[in-house]
This record gives sequence, structure tokens and C-alpha cells, in this order.
Amino acid sequence: MPESKGRKKDNYVPPERTERNPVKIGSARWVAPLMVALFVIGLIYIVAFYIAGTDIPIMRDLNPLVNVIIGFTFITGGFIVATRWK
Repeated sequence: MPESKGRKKDNYVPPERTERNPVKIGSARWVAPLMVALFVIGLIYIVAFYIAGTDIPIMRDLNPLVNVIIGFTFITGGFIVATRWK
């Protein structure tokens, strides 16, 4: 039986090393303080509404449901900012 000729392979030449840009790991400095601030503002707003809602003029004029929605909007904003935190 005839023998096949072997294929000649070129020697491996590694690719040239290029300058790499460093990868920035982490989040911006403002993300964590803003997240915590939004959580705290929302919590304080809801607690203030339940404790002294009738004594605060702005809260007294608004519907109770609107006051709770305002507090939860701040808390939701904190969760949205938390998605950017690494």
C-alpha cells in the first residue's frame, strides 16, 4: 500500500504583543453615596408621613397614597442606581 506524503506545517509564530488599555474595575464614586441617600430619603419620607403627616403642610395637602408613592419612588430610585454598583 502506498504511503501518503506528510503535510509540512509552518512553525507557530505568536502574535505581536500590543499595548492594552487597562480595564477599569468598579463603579464611579458617586454611585454608592447616591444609592444610600435615595434609600434613606425614601425611608425618612415614609416614616415622617406616618408619624407626623398631619402636622407637615405639604404632606397634609397630598393624598396619603401619593405620599407613600413618593417615598417608594425614592426607594425605587435607590434600587435603580444599585444596578450600576459593582
